[in-house]
Amino acid sequence: MTALPAGGAAAGDVLAEVRALRSADLPTHGGRTLAYVYDSGLGGIDELGMAAYALASSANGLDPTAFPSLLRMENDVVAATASLLGGTAETVGTVTSGGTESCMLAVLAAREGRREVRAPNVVLPATAHAAFRKAAHCFGVRAVEVPVDPGTFRAEPAAMAAAIDGDTVLVVASAPSYAHGVVDPVAEIAAAAAARGVRMHVDACIGGWVLPYLRRLGAEVPPFGFGVEGVTSISVDLHKYAYCPKGVSVLLHAGADLRRGHYFASADWPGYTMLNSTLQSTKSGGPLAAAWAVLRHIGDDGYLRLARETLAAVAEIRDGIEKIEGLRVLGSPDSTLLAFTTAGDDVGFDLFTVADEMRERDWYVQPQFAHGSSPVNLHLTVTAANRGGEAAFLAGLAGSVDVARAAGPVVVAPELVELITALDPDKLTPAEFEGLLTGAGLAGDGGLPERMAQVNVLLAAAPARLRERVLLEFLGLLYRPSALP
Repeated sequence: MTALPAGGAAAGDVLAEVRALRSADLPTHGGRTLAYVYDSGLGGIDELGMAAYALASSANGLDPTAFPSLLRMENDVVAATASLLGGTAETVGTVTSGGTESCMLAVLAAREGRREVRAPNVVLPATAHAAFRKAAHCFGVRAVEVPVDPGTFRAEPAAMAAAIDGDTVLVVASAPSYAHGVVDPVAEIAAAAAARGVRMHVDACIGGWVLPYLRRLGAEVPPFGFGVEGVTSISVDLHKYAYCPKGVSVLLHAGADLRRGHYFASADWPGYTMLNSTLQSTKSGGPLAAAWAVLRHIGDDGYLRLARETLAAVAEIRDGIEKIEGLRVLGSPDSTLLAFTTAGDDVGFDLFTVADEMRERDWYVQPQFAHGSSPVNLHLTVTAANRGGEAAFLAGLAGSVDVARAAGPVVVAPELVELITALDPDKLTPAEFEGLLTGAGLAGDGGLPERMAQVNVLLAAAPARLRERVLLEFLGLLYRPSALP
């Protein structure tokens, strides 16, 4: 689209264009995309969510007194979430646009609660979600990263406790961590934070809705909710395992005084007094209404059934991965996420090639680069929609490993690796970045090559800071107007 049609296009034609554009996307249903999307496999859920979304999309969450329906629905959603996580009569919450906003607001509230601290920091396990580093960047808080156990990938309470100092405003643990699907020892970390009078946030964006149900099914789930002494806030995404349409997360606080710091008010201008509970001002009521409708429709028994199906799918997939020669699961996952890597010192194939081969078979698995003791691996987000498709997935994975083994490791010239590792990302010019993108196969028309193994091997050789800069430059190439006069 180079410009707006002069006379406007027919609604049917516009929708046909949207369908045509969407045809190139990863599938969001059927369990074949094992990252980014969460599929309950239930019929009619999308239609219900979108119908409720449409009913409330024009309502503005900026002013709950003007749109009391949104106030009612938000309080209902917060209450339902808090009830799963040991909330009390004092527990309060806020509906946000997603997990990153929830995590950012937790950091903001903690910083504002300790304004006397001149150089605030937040203590994070190395496996904490990048949203906390984004929050630290945006709010002027120093992120103190603490190494995790190299074998289990869980945060180590003693090391976390040792990192807390007089400038610490927040300590974070994951339930579970995204990369490996393991739950940190929340109780021990929360006790250490409480002993120093520091707030403790549990990032349960992924697990907050499903882990309580897994526990009811007999799974061994470590304690992580408000029943744990010292936990002051929890983030839970409803567009994950509550299977709501995207754009809904909940940030819970143990009391209203803890939440107040992420509220904002401004009366010092000629317009209305602006009051914000989140980073957003104007916000559509659509996502909230969609979540409210889906939660009520599925209900407690429905979520228990979905958790049972997901748990069974995880067990079968995990067992099947361990039986494929050359693969092993990392750590001991507690939830619905798995990460697997190569087993042995000389497996003779590349995981990035396995990922490419899975795409050829219409499966998407997410490559994760090496970090600390975590080697290059492939990530799986397993949902209820994967139940019944485990054998097909495992057959595709075994076939992809066979092809990758026959192809052999992806080879990068040593001199190119040496060049990449010596580059200083802060001193590279735009022209040099363009050359790097071209060498990595990421230049041209802004599209991606069909196979990513060679690109990923090059990126894996780059230090994290350089990889960030290269990919940010690539992102800038992607987000350019289609055509301008």
